[in-house]
Amino acid sequence: MKLDDKHAGNESLVGKSQQYLGEKHGANEKPVTNGRGEDSVKEESNGKCDTARKSLNRYSWQEIQRHNQKDDQWLVIHRKVYDVTGWAKRHPGGHRVLNHYAGEDATDVFRAMHLKLDTVKLYLNPLLIGELAPEEPSQERNKNSQLVEDFQELRRTLEAMNMFKANWVFFFLHLAHILILETLAWLIVWHFGNGWLVTIFISFLLTISQMQSAFLQHDAGHCSMFTNPKWNHLMQKFLMSHLKGLSTKWWNHEHFQHHVKTNIYPKDPDINVGPLFLVGDIQPVKYGKKKIKYIDYEKQHLYFYLGEAFNCQSFSLQDIAWVSSFYIRHFIMLGPFYGIFGTILLIFMVKFLESPWMIYIVQMSHIPMKMSTEEEKKDWFSTQVLATCNIEQSFFNDWFTGHQNFQIEHHLFPTMPRHNYHKVAPLVRSLCAKHGLLYVTKPPLEAFGDIVR
Repeated sequence: MKLDDKHAGNESLVGKSQQYLGEKHGANEKPVTNGRGEDSVKEESNGKCDTARKSLNRYSWQEIQRHNQKDDQWLVIHRKVYDVTGWAKRHPGGHRVLNHYAGEDATDVFRAMHLKLDTVKLYLNPLLIGELAPEEPSQERNKNSQLVEDFQELRRTLEAMNMFKANWVFFFLHLAHILILETLAWLIVWHFGNGWLVTIFISFLLTISQMQSAFLQHDAGHCSMFTNPKWNHLMQKFLMSHLKGLSTKWWNHEHFQHHVKTNIYPKDPDINVGPLFLVGDIQPVKYGKKKIKYIDYEKQHLYFYLGEAFNCQSFSLQDIAWVSSFYIRHFIMLGPFYGIFGTILLIFMVKFLESPWMIYIVQMSHIPMKMSTEEEKKDWFSTQVLATCNIEQSFFNDWFTGHQNFQIEHHLFPTMPRHNYHKVAPLVRSLCAKHGLLYVTKPPLEAFGDIVR
């Protein structure tokens, strides 16, 4: 694999898909317009952009890095400088993800988190205020510029290989096996009654269905299952709210933060879980110095799963109709056999069974890995590789984890369909070897044990 293509200044990248000034759709693939049509945005964009091209201000990294506050946010994307302060509140992926990169180069994370690159530049162009001075490097001086260039070349290679194109047959078959599990659970209780053995068995079937629904909605939230954004948005609503009972607002405002600042305290919500849990090396020291102790943290490994069980059931009131449909469906299916109270207990039992599975999948690739502070500010590739690990591949591991056993590839390329992770892994491993980064792969039991340890 040749990684020798250099890109400096504001040169356009090779290929149709290499316009780094791209689109932000977020979970629902719909840019926020505040009532304005795309045509009006386009007119405004063209007008402001023409003016900007004639007289772009030039900035140094030292000056850009001063604009890193909530009320003063500048970003650098492919050497262009953008003031996103006013846009942050309307950002479809939540305002925090922009604030997390204020004063920094956001080229790679911007490209990683956006599905398409042909619309959002209409929203981005009016925010353009200047560019990096010619003598300034394309990234902050503490970053490995050669690694950044090599990673960008790798992404271009994968785009040329169509690794970001979803196979709708794969997702259709996955959805079909979820619906079959749900139907089978109802048929069993309808035929055999609501005895204890039947209840336990259908609880396991519904737990499997819930977890596989989580994997599928994870794809809908990140990659384009359909070419039509409206269908993709509707699919995510169906999977996350109707099949899972969760709101898409949580996805936008929590999960995206985890991806843009993985294992970086305190910006990653998945590791900033105090005061119930203290994970990594940073939080225990912080709490210890201040002599803060809400509970017995030496026993937190014993109640970790219980806490996560309750977390799995939290949801926002936004999209209340969709979320309500999750419970209505269960009451219609199971209410005649278990009654209202029994159905509620069964739902919570499924959530409780699902919790350890969810922890096993989500946390085994993150909690045992490197956690850092915001001050380190490494490049995108290094941050994701050091903060994640993979689980050995097998047919069972792929199914059991929903292909989330390839967390390194998933975090480097969040919008890539998961059925392509295993094809990409050798190239990522090769780039890690070239730059001396450890590409960690563990057996599943060892990874699970690392959570407890």
